Amino acid sequence: MTTDFEALRRAVAADLYIEGSEVEVGEWQSLRGQGTPMETTYELIQKSIRYPMPSGMVEAQQDIEPNLPWAEDHFQERVSGYPLNPGMTYEYWPWYKAKDGVGVEEHKAGGRFSHTYMERYWPKHATEEATGITRRRYPHRGIRYDYGDLQDLVSLLSKSPYTRQAYLPVWFPEDTGAVHGERVPCSLGYHFLLRNGLLHCEYSIRSCDFFRHFHNDVYLTVRLVQWVAEKLSMKDAGIGYRVEPGTLKMNIGSLHVFSAELRRLEKESRPLPV
Repeated sequence: MTTDFEALRRAVAADLYIEGSEVEVGEWQSLRGQGTPMETTYELIQKSIRYPMPSGMVEAQQDIEPNLPWAEDHFQERVSGYPLNPGMTYEYWPWYKAKDGVGVEEHKAGGRFSHTYMERYWPKHATEEATGITRRRYPHRGIRYDYGDLQDLVSLLSKSPYTRQAYLPVWFPEDTGAVHGERVPCSLGYHFLLRNGLLHCEYSIRSCDFFRHFHNDVYLTVRLVQWVAEKLSMKDAGIGYRVEPGTLKMNIGSLHVFSAELRRLEKESRPLPV
C-alpha cells in the first residue's frame, strides 16, 4: 500500500496514461455547443485507490498539497452546519474562471448554483434563498421520513459505533436522469465504518478531473473523516475512546484529463527519482 500521496498520484497518473482511452464527450460541466476547447477527454473508468489517511489537518496539507487556502476554507464551509448556496469560497476556487477559457459562471443562475455540497451535507432546511441561511420552518421530507444530515450521521456512529448504516449521500433523487438539465454533483457519497478505533471511509465519485480535482477531492474527504473522528472523540460522544482516521477507498467512475493534456499526463506518470 502506498503511503506517500505523491507516489500514489503518480501511480494513478501512470494507470490513466497506460490504460486510458479517448472519449469525445461533447460537453464540459453540462455546457454544450458553446465552443469549449475541451470537449475530448482521455479517460480511465472504474478506478479505485486506497490511501491511509493522515491524522491531522497539517499532515494532510503537507502530504496531499491541495489548492490552499481555498480547499481548507471550502471544507469549513461544507461543515458549517448551514446549507449555503452559493457560499463564499467559490469566488476564489482556482477553476471558477478557468484560465483555459472554460468557466462555470453560467451555472450561477438567479444568484445560486444548481447544488452545493453545503446543501447536500445539511439538507434539512435548505431553501430557495440564494444565501442558504434562511431556514425552512419544517425540515424537508423524503417519501416517509424527514431528511437526515451530517450531524445525524455523527449521532448514529456515537450511538452505534459498529453500524454499517453510516452513509452520507451527496447524490439525491432530484439528480437522477439530470431531468432539470443543470449540473449534478460529481461526488455520490461517503460510507463510514468505525473498526478498532479507526474510522474508514469509502468515497464514490462519478467523475474526477485528474489535474484539477483529484488532489482536492482526496483532501476534502480526508478532512471530512478527520472532522467526524474528532466529533466522535469528544467526551460527550459516548464512545469513550479516541477515534483516528483509517483508510480511504476512493472509487472513481470516470478518471480523466482533457486530451490536450496528454503530454503533461505522461510527465506526471513518471516515477519519482530514487
